[in-house]
Amino acid sequence: MWRQQIYSLVHGETTPAFIYNRIMTVVIIISILPLCFKETNDFFAASEIVCTIIFIIDYLLRWMTADLLLGKGKVSFALYPFKPMAIIDLISILPAFVASNSVLKAFRITRLFRALRAFKLVRYSKGMDLVLSVFYKQKQPLLFIVGLALSYVLVSALIVFNVEPDTFDTFFDAVYWAVVSLTTVGYGDLYPTTNIGRFIAMVSSFMGVAVVALPSGVITSGLLDELHNKQDNE
Repeated sequence: MWRQQIYSLVHGETTPAFIYNRIMTVVIIISILPLCFKETNDFFAASEIVCTIIFIIDYLLRWMTADLLLGKGKVSFALYPFKPMAIIDLISILPAFVASNSVLKAFRITRLFRALRAFKLVRYSKGMDLVLSVFYKQKQPLLFIVGLALSYVLVSALIVFNVEPDTFDTFFDAVYWAVVSLTTVGYGDLYPTTNIGRFIAMVSSFMGVAVVALPSGVITSGLLDELHNKQDNE
């Protein structure tokens, strides 16, 4: 009975669940607030401890009700830690346990882990649920577009790498240039200097406009369908 109440609190649509979600949203925002500053202070240190304790409790509550969420009996407790949001929950807890490691501090891994806490907001955002639903339902055309973009990036990078070996020292430099050109960003730190290379850049820019427009249309169409379905259900 008490596990059902916990499940209703962390996963339900009741008023207590709504309040719990809002509290967790505030805790997440407080936990990532120190990342906006280079310096630290006692308040940030204390808030990190409090937020980490809350995250641990939230993780344990969700884990102990995994069977009610997944509906696969005892196997659910073994499967739950591998769910994407559960992995993010676990990563958000790790900074408290690795903060004393000087090697991890040197690579600022702890700040990276804390930054990933922002992804926890996805769980408590109805708007993000709607967007994720669109991505899930439109995954086939989106995967096709991603495959098309990756294929073009690799092909154009391979061509320009062989056309302009003096400009691009490594194949990774060519891939970087191809990605920047395909997305029509154009930082200007790497660019072709020969006529053939410039022609490839022009084609890549035109392709970039098309590739960027394709997923935008798919997502917009899917989002409108989801909004219409939601209005019909209400």
